[in-house]
Amino acid sequence: MENISNDWFAPIDTVFSHLVNVIEPIVLFEIGGIPLIVLWVLGGGIFLTLRVKFINIWGFKHALDVLRGKYDNHEEEGDVSHFQAMATALSATVGLGNIAGVAIAIELGGTGAVFWMTLAGVLGMSTKFVECTLGQKYRLIKTDGAIAGGPMYYLSQGLAARGLPKLGRGLAAMFAALCVGAALGGGNMFQANQSFAAVATVIPALENYSWLYGLLLTLMVALVIVGGISRIGTVASKLIPAMLAIYIACCLWIIATHAGDLPHAIAKIVTEAFVPQAVGGGFVGILVQGIRRSIFSNGAGSGSAAIAHSAAKTPEPIRQGILAILEPFIDTVLICNLTAIAIVITQVYGSSDPASINGIELTAAAFGSAVSWFPFVLTGVVFLFAFSTIVSWSYYGEQCWVYLFNPNSAIAFKILFLSCLFLGSVANVGAVLNFSDMMLLLMTIPNLIGCFLLSGEVSADLKDYFNTLQWEKTIALSPEKAPKTKARI
Repeated sequence: MENISNDWFAPIDTVFSHLVNVIEPIVLFEIGGIPLIVLWVLGGGIFLTLRVKFINIWGFKHALDVLRGKYDNHEEEGDVSHFQAMATALSATVGLGNIAGVAIAIELGGTGAVFWMTLAGVLGMSTKFVECTLGQKYRLIKTDGAIAGGPMYYLSQGLAARGLPKLGRGLAAMFAALCVGAALGGGNMFQANQSFAAVATVIPALENYSWLYGLLLTLMVALVIVGGISRIGTVASKLIPAMLAIYIACCLWIIATHAGDLPHAIAKIVTEAFVPQAVGGGFVGILVQGIRRSIFSNGAGSGSAAIAHSAAKTPEPIRQGILAILEPFIDTVLICNLTAIAIVITQVYGSSDPASINGIELTAAAFGSAVSWFPFVLTGVVFLFAFSTIVSWSYYGEQCWVYLFNPNSAIAFKILFLSCLFLGSVANVGAVLNFSDMMLLLMTIPNLIGCFLLSGEVSADLKDYFNTLQWEKTIALSPEKAPKTKARI
């Protein structure tokens, strides 16, 4: 079955290979050895962090309050709760990038890449805040109560309100088309392909049964996505805490068994961020690897998370945006660093051939060095990560597909998505995956343009939101001391 699928898929893969050869030099055009797209995303994170006055730092406590349901109101318009929206967005980012991507960054860029990955993640918290706030603010509530939102809508409507309707419509259509490509490839076929490879490595008897794995995975995904965002949010809210708890527990156990080496591992990560040791590309090499892997890991700047957050039940766009800052923190600052420390502290890196680096194998080696059966646990986590990512990206792709065409075409996208999922399990889809990576990076162009142009109103709304919270708090504690009017929302 696998050979037949690969033979059938070869011409398609060849076409995508030619497309990648054309697009990649443009997307990864370098200035001073740094890809321009990396500078674009990093610069966007710095600009937006300054624009919203470091909300990624001082808004953290409020984000935790929102997460634990302090402001939940199930009577508000929307499809999912605050937490379910964040779990859906988080399930689309927490995945193979946190396991394999970190290992690849260390192998190619050295341990110092982890430092720059973390810094990019912290800046990405501000980017997520802006894009998810805008996703809520400009969402569309349909006559049947269903929600549609994301960059497509804040680009088209937000820029139209600023007198730029043609630019807004063009950027929105560009984003939607790119997101569909990323959903079918990186958010779908890649996850199926790599999760099967991980499972087959641990259970060699399944190696010739990729078709069976693909069939079962496709059926499982179909059962979830047929229920729309409500069912996706429910599944994600149950799956994400469980799989994160398992993975974090394993990493902490590895670190605990090598506790004496922990200070040295942390010092090595920080020191080599500025003084790289025997790393190809030197300082620029580790900088690029760290930032690029952060982009792929947490998706800040791509705008995809705004699609999930727009469905949350809340009247306050700023509140949902603040909640979104937790995603890059959990994804990159927490999970990626735990993976990195586990790899560095066990010293399983540094011996791979750069042409044949397998991030999953490196992480599995770190896990196996602590407990012999930990790689089996890792395989289970990999499968859950992949499954949750596929489910969430199906929603992202569907929303963008519907924006480009019409609501009645949603079933066509689901059929296409599930077909690609099965194909990703059984075929060699290398060029298609490279193409989808390009789509993910290109999504940052229209999205960040919109975020830059609309960041002023987000900053104003942020100030009003906290003024109102203070007014409400004063009313509750000392009504006589409250001003007669509250700030606008």
